[in-house]
Amino acid sequence: MKRLANFLLYFILFLIFASFLLYILGYGYLFKAVRTTYLTGHNTAFIDDHTYFENNFISNAESVQEWPLAKDYNEVRATRKLDSLNQELETAAFLIIKNDSIWFEKYYNGYDSLSKTNSFSMAKSIVTALMFKAIQDGYLENIDQPVADFFPTFDPDLSLGDLASMASGLKWNEDYFNPFASTARAYFGDDIREQILELEVVEEPGQEFKYLSGNTQLLGMVIEKATGNSLSEYLSDSFWKPLGMNDDALWQVDSQENDMEKAYCCISSNARNFAKFGKLFSNYGEWNNRQVLDSAYIALASRPRFEKAPYYGYGFWLSDHLGKDIFYMRGILGQYVIMIPEDDVVIVRLGREKLGKPKGEHHYKDFYLYIEEAYNMLENHAS
Repeated sequence: MKRLANFLLYFILFLIFASFLLYILGYGYLFKAVRTTYLTGHNTAFIDDHTYFENNFISNAESVQEWPLAKDYNEVRATRKLDSLNQELETAAFLIIKNDSIWFEKYYNGYDSLSKTNSFSMAKSIVTALMFKAIQDGYLENIDQPVADFFPTFDPDLSLGDLASMASGLKWNEDYFNPFASTARAYFGDDIREQILELEVVEEPGQEFKYLSGNTQLLGMVIEKATGNSLSEYLSDSFWKPLGMNDDALWQVDSQENDMEKAYCCISSNARNFAKFGKLFSNYGEWNNRQVLDSAYIALASRPRFEKAPYYGYGFWLSDHLGKDIFYMRGILGQYVIMIPEDDVVIVRLGREKLGKPKGEHHYKDFYLYIEEAYNMLENHAS
């Protein structure tokens, strides 16, 4: 018994020392990471995790602009392959918008049209849209404006467009499976501004694509400083209210004290609201006969900046699947708002899992399948 008691004593002292060491080295956020994931039955971030974090409200307008339903709304059932895929990957919502009306809509696993789930990196597309809106509103000059105009410690060659197109050259570890990496600290830490302002530019900006969440976080901080509003307030005034979203949304912040939105992720809303961004972008910034965002910005965002990275523009992923010009928003667990303007089609999928990428590919397998099965449904109905 004495040996056991000594072992437990030394083990407890070791845990206390290890905990103290983690805090001293700046890894105290790991305790929150464990509480939020493993102690809730998950091994990573999950679509319903907003309740475990502080959030800012994205306020909607007093009047909701309801989605029009197509004349043949939900007359076509999901293909067997699509339904099987949605069951396998624990889909929450799947929508097909055709000609600016909801043509197909189905919810799974207890979710419904008002269920809030995490956007994850779809927020990067929204923050890029906020950048363009801030240029349109006169808060920012253009995409070539130096970040150093707002945060002088950064390389004067680093521009806003470099951040939006993932070409900053910043030193940021994007590894999602490394608890000591930059993204984990940003997700579970309590002071993102401090973390971002510690970053250095280690490669020449504007030369090549390299996907880094820190880019969008820094861009969000620039927008916050330029507009004098929080990102949640600016998003509410710029898009949430003008588009008549059906309810308030939530945007995770690092802590109540520091109150900085996780710009690279974590807007909690529902499929119908996210679909409105798809409709807005697919219509090149026009919403119900009003030009909310200059069409030139959408045109720029939806084409590649770099010849060697034809799969990414400014804040949006790009594809030519099925021979079509596609641009889309994407989240880490298979969150998609897929826009195909030539056919006036928008596909929205929210859920808990995704399929992997084929070797050498930059798009996930499920992305291709969602498009293919949506078109099978549309073509079967037409014939």
